[in-house]
Amino acid sequence: MMKTTKQFLVVFILLFSMGGGVVYADFQAGLDAAQKEDYATALREWKPLAEAGNAGAQHNLARMYYNGYGVPQDYKTAVKWYEKAAQQGVATAQVNLGGMYRNGQGVPQDYKEARKWTGKAAQQGDADAQYNLGLMYRYGEGAPQDDKEAVKWYEKAAQQGDAGAQSNLGWMYENGKGVLQDDKEAVKWYEKAAQQGHAGAQYNLGNMYYNGYGVPQDYKEAVKWYEKAAQQGDAGAQYNLGFMYAKGQGVLQDYVRAHMWWNIAASSGYENAANNRNIIEGKMTAEQVAEAQDMARECVANNLKGC
Repeated sequence: MMKTTKQFLVVFILLFSMGGGVVYADFQAGLDAAQKEDYATALREWKPLAEAGNAGAQHNLARMYYNGYGVPQDYKTAVKWYEKAAQQGVATAQVNLGGMYRNGQGVPQDYKEARKWTGKAAQQGDADAQYNLGLMYRYGEGAPQDDKEAVKWYEKAAQQGDAGAQSNLGWMYENGKGVLQDDKEAVKWYEKAAQQGHAGAQYNLGNMYYNGYGVPQDYKEAVKWYEKAAQQGDAGAQYNLGFMYAKGQGVLQDYVRAHMWWNIAASSGYENAANNRNIIEGKMTAEQVAEAQDMARECVANNLKGC
């Protein structure tokens, strides 16, 4: 299960805390400029609004300083404006402010403050915040470690379609963390995340089909999901594909493809992949080894697509 929080993924938001057509026009002018990457104009339109208390402008100004859009990157100033917007209840600002406290960006690292702001956004139904809060409870950041609370918040985000939360919830069910162990529930959540393209979930779903956990054992389905994860760079899936091609499980036995996938997994630092690649070379001709090496190079050059 990956320990990665989500933050700074939102686009510039359209939000007003002040009435009046002039305010709307100025805010919209800034938004239009930002979408054209004319950040100088966006700054000129939004800064007076932010200083006057417009929460949307405060949030968007913070994002500009965080990313260095039209201004020197400045985490302290980003924190200042995120906090002003967060105090007005802007959930995305609360999420991002929580992330800055978690990572010590512009402020001393403070898990309690991170959890406070993340929790405020989570209570508003923000899926990213719910996912992050689940992580914080899972790993005891800013609060005692609590798998039941982690499951609670993962599930809220997962029900909103968050692939990371779905994948992590599947892992919790598979391993009986905070819930009764249930392979069928694990498969259900892994599949939801896998269908959205989540590589970790695709790898885990491949494992479930390979071992027959929560589903009938099905090597072809395992290969299908391993391939999807492998093409996204998941070294574990690449290693397992090599194994399945070497054994002829779910696919025709093919030492060339086994060598190719183990070679790629080895280049990603996956333990034992290089050893397996070297062992299988003893069963291959020199021409087959050369072909496998060419295929690996071509696969990598094509960003692992169509391998």
